[in-house]
Amino acid sequence: MQADKRITILGLGNVLLGDEGFGVHFVEWFRPRWRLPAKVSVLDGGVLGYRLLDTVTDCEHLIAIDVLKVADAPGSVYRFTFAELQARLPDPTSAHEVEFPHVLMMAELMDQAPETVFLCVVPELLGESTAMQPLMATRFALVEELLLKELARLGVRPPRADA
Repeated sequence: MQADKRITILGLGNVLLGDEGFGVHFVEWFRPRWRLPAKVSVLDGGVLGYRLLDTVTDCEHLIAIDVLKVADAPGSVYRFTFAELQARLPDPTSAHEVEFPHVLMMAELMDQAPETVFLCVVPELLGESTAMQPLMATRFALVEELLLKELARLGVRPPRADA
């Protein structure tokens, strides 16, 4: 039954590079707002690369929150599956260029890849800073709405923490 499967919400990004840290900042903001069941984990994945492989292979459903570096207006929000991303992903040229989608590819090779959805925001500014641009924080509510829709699709409708 779909409702019994483990779900991981994974915030990705480097909090030392401004908007690049959106995913991490988002999960820290989101986690205390909702009473999630034990089968739902909310994790800061940072930029751990292949060290996230166990996290990825330990769930049936993965919702990754990240930035998407594309030529679009800053603050634009995208939802796509790993399958939709995979066709456009370049191969890494060294072990030091591991992006999170490559971790998912490794999980696929192990036949342990979860169903994966990405919720991403186009960054405004990437650079050395521990703060995001104000525009990025305004996208928290929209990403939260999309995330709650994904959870509902998976049979999870958590109550608010303040309810």
